[in-house]
Amino acid sequence: MNPNMTQSLVSDHIRAMSRQIIALARRIAGIFAECNYAQRRVTILRTAPDAYLTQGDTAPDDYSEFLFRTSGTLIREPDARRRALGQLVG
Repeated sequence: MNPNMTQSLVSDHIRAMSRQIIALARRIAGIFAECNYAQRRVTILRTAPDAYLTQGDTAPDDYSEFLFRTSGTLIREPDARRRALGQLVG
């Protein structure tokens, strides 16, 4: 067997293996990003004052109640460019 051919096969194998490792690392990073997003959303929803009202689906009676209901953490929505790239809200 030609030494250059053997070296080429090894090089191709290394490139293929590195592509697989990079793809796996990206999938793992995506899983961590999704878990982080879910944890932030749960925290925001659990600490929202509306979650503890007996009639949270009704309008506030006065301005002070409105301020109380909106005193929780606000969800930052990404701009349109980032949403188009798949970035989640929050």
